[in-house]
Amino acid sequence: MADAARTNPGAGGFHLPVGEYRNVALSLGVLLVVAVIVVPLPTMLLDALLAINLMLAFLVLLIVLYIQKPTDFSLFPTVLLGLTLFSLALNVSTTRMILTLGENFDGRLIRAFSTFVVGTGGTAGLVVGFIIFVAIIAVQLLVITKGATRIAEVAARFTLDGMPGKQMAIDSELANGAIDQKEHAARKDALQKEVDFYGSMDGATKFISGNVKFGIFMIVVNIIGGVIIGASIHGQPVLGAMTTYTTLTIGDGLLAQLPALLISTAVGIVVTRAVSTGDLTAQVADQFSRYTKIYWIAAFVLFGFSLLPGFPWYILLPMSALSALYAFNVGRRKKKEAAFNEMMAKTNENSKKPHGEAAEIPHMEPPDQLSLELGFGLIPLVDKDKGAELLERMQAMRRQIALDMGIVIPKIRIIDNMLLGSSEYCFKIRGVDVGKSTIRLGSYLCINPGSAKDDLSGEKTQDPAFGLPAVWVAEDKREEAERAGYTVVDPPSIIATHLTEIIKRHAAELLGRQETQTIIDSLRRDYPAVVDEVMMGRDGKGLTLGSIQKVLQGLLKEQVSIRNMVSILEAVADFAPLTTDTRYLIEKARHALASQICHQYASEERVLNVLVLDQALEQKIVDSKVPDGFGDIHAALEPALYNAWIRSAGKAVRAVHEQGYFPIIMCSFQARYLVKTALEQKLPEVAVVSVSEITQDYSVSSIGVIRLETQGDKAA
Repeated sequence: MADAARTNPGAGGFHLPVGEYRNVALSLGVLLVVAVIVVPLPTMLLDALLAINLMLAFLVLLIVLYIQKPTDFSLFPTVLLGLTLFSLALNVSTTRMILTLGENFDGRLIRAFSTFVVGTGGTAGLVVGFIIFVAIIAVQLLVITKGATRIAEVAARFTLDGMPGKQMAIDSELANGAIDQKEHAARKDALQKEVDFYGSMDGATKFISGNVKFGIFMIVVNIIGGVIIGASIHGQPVLGAMTTYTTLTIGDGLLAQLPALLISTAVGIVVTRAVSTGDLTAQVADQFSRYTKIYWIAAFVLFGFSLLPGFPWYILLPMSALSALYAFNVGRRKKKEAAFNEMMAKTNENSKKPHGEAAEIPHMEPPDQLSLELGFGLIPLVDKDKGAELLERMQAMRRQIALDMGIVIPKIRIIDNMLLGSSEYCFKIRGVDVGKSTIRLGSYLCINPGSAKDDLSGEKTQDPAFGLPAVWVAEDKREEAERAGYTVVDPPSIIATHLTEIIKRHAAELLGRQETQTIIDSLRRDYPAVVDEVMMGRDGKGLTLGSIQKVLQGLLKEQVSIRNMVSILEAVADFAPLTTDTRYLIEKARHALASQICHQYASEERVLNVLVLDQALEQKIVDSKVPDGFGDIHAALEPALYNAWIRSAGKAVRAVHEQGYFPIIMCSFQARYLVKTALEQKLPEVAVVSVSEITQDYSVSSIGVIRLETQGDKAA
């Protein structure tokens, strides 16, 4: 922004910002490259451009050697394209000048390179120079460029294939609380940049190989065309024309291929450093000095060779001495490092030991069971001097949850988190992020329940609790939104409602051993016989606290209230002597709460509008049950059958939503648990009840049948 705001000094007139001058310069540079292909250039300007091309290639190689990781040079694929185009343009221009001027060509750089390779040895020097030039091209084309291209292809493929796994690992770290949302976004962005970089490098390496092949083509054109032009137009002897144009071609080709060789080497270094980060020189120094034995062995081998007759001892002996000296220095340095590390380890160990009565073992506080983190802009919602509306809403919500679900919600710790955005809030359960959203103070959230048809002008968003489409509107448009049929909610109510839904979804996680013991202790005062029968058992072998906790968690997981603890424990006491299978006890507890479950899902007319499973499908689900080895069972349907049944269930649930009903599936007692577990991942909002859970006070209305799709259904 600062550069863009700066203007060039001058007396009046129109001034462009510095950033605009850079854009103009870049555009002119690209046009200049294109012009070089078409417009003949003076040899002095051509020499300057050839020197610039060589310097740019050398700079790119140095940048690649000093970057910490390959993606730090994310512009490399684009740079490759630009340098390749520039090199090709110069190659065409030099070819034009060589063929036009012949022996009168006065390009100093090309003459210098040709003299350097060919020398002044006449025909022999020309042949040797040409062979060396061909060898350089072969090394670049067959070794460096081909290898770099292949590595770039493999790196791009494996980077792309590994992207889903890396994304899942990053998401898992976020879910486990190992990283925050900001770090999560940064890692996702870095991963995407890595994939894009190696994908671009896969294509960019083709520029290098194409440049080498074009250089070979231009060599042939220069020599053949030069001989024809020199012999037929300039009247030179064929041998003289061949000598002149071959010499100039070698100089031109070498000056063109040397930058390409540097660029190819840079590409090879980048694509071979896929798994390494840091300074390349530091990595080489570190990895080549890890093992001192190899240098001692090399020193003895070189010393042995120097003793053999005919071997150059004056070269081998100094090399042996240098190898031994390097091994000695590296070994001494490693011994010092090992001694220092040992000393530091002892120091750290001693610092951890208690010294007298003053030393205390640090106490690690467990994370809060439930916490609310607020951005600094939302702090007024909990400021007592400003009404603390949110605190009152949350207290009322905790009381309502206790009445509805039968569990006492732990105190919610409210923290101001500077890492969050000004208007962001975040809920955490035991330190793990379970819900996050953004609200606008001074505005109202207008939620479309489905009946509102008029559009409101405002910032479109989603209700954080239910995901319904919503709009943020100013306070003066509240009445207009209510008249249009929208549900208007203020910021404190948004957070409280979102928290209510989070607690309902995660109620099973909030019910730990200690909370279960508190419930049982409070129940024991009024119903000691029920508690004792469950805990002690009729034969002295009752259920453990953990088993009772699992039964209650199983009910809460399907949002069944455990407030009626007496009925739950009596049902458990009746069947605990027969089995300790918590899954079976959960189903029996549901039977004891049948009236409560029916009331939860029935209409005001005491009617349950349900989807019914086709008998053949239900039987297949029951027949597919298998134990998982941990005391639980699951429906192990074949993948094709499972997908077909999930598709059918999804269509039926969508149809129920369109009719305005809550999705409920009714099936037999044997199939209920299997059906629910099968739907947990794809359709978690669907309630599943068994026939035995329907009491006489409620009637059932079938609004659809879920059956497997046949081929005819799919065709239709």
